[in-house]
Amino acid sequence: MRVFSKLISHLFNPIFAPVLGTALYFLISPKYNPPEAIKLVLLAVLILTVVIPFISYLLLKNLGWVSNIELKETKERKLPLIVCIILTYITILKIAPASYSAELYFYFVGILGALISALIMVYLDFKISLHAMGISGLTTFIIGLSIHYEINITIGLAALILCVGSVATARLYLKSHKGLEIIAGLFIGVITQFITFGYWL
Repeated sequence: MRVFSKLISHLFNPIFAPVLGTALYFLISPKYNPPEAIKLVLLAVLILTVVIPFISYLLLKNLGWVSNIELKETKERKLPLIVCIILTYITILKIAPASYSAELYFYFVGILGALISALIMVYLDFKISLHAMGISGLTTFIIGLSIHYEINITIGLAALILCVGSVATARLYLKSHKGLEIIAGLFIGVITQFITFGYWL
């Protein structure tokens, strides 16, 4: 069970939520996008939201400002979250502006809101589950897409909801978070995406 929980935690690391959401958007959306454009957008999102944050983490770890990738200490989360907020803002401006895709634009706006909320919680000395926040935000976005395009993706949504439960269970089993921290992460992930629905659904 411990190995499975660690595997789930690695597979659904919140750092992957932006690029997963982008990939699923292109997979679900009936709008035509040239394959070359899709590849460029996915590559840009991958670099800005996965590669650069990971390199930043390695730098912070070498400087002794963070102890491990789990960021178990609340105070260790400040700089990584600030870096992700800045990079997400750049993604909104340069990679997924509203003029390109309203759906992607507001997905990243929701992510930005979630990251800012997580940072505020850090300053309040409360550590929410970023894993729960990431997977719940992604799931809410996909639910929005299914409603927006009136597409039946029940099996996919069921799989995502199962992933939400698996991530929450894994984080609790590994004792990485308390129940309230998991619930707070789920709530922030859902509500920040749900708020954007009024602008693009």
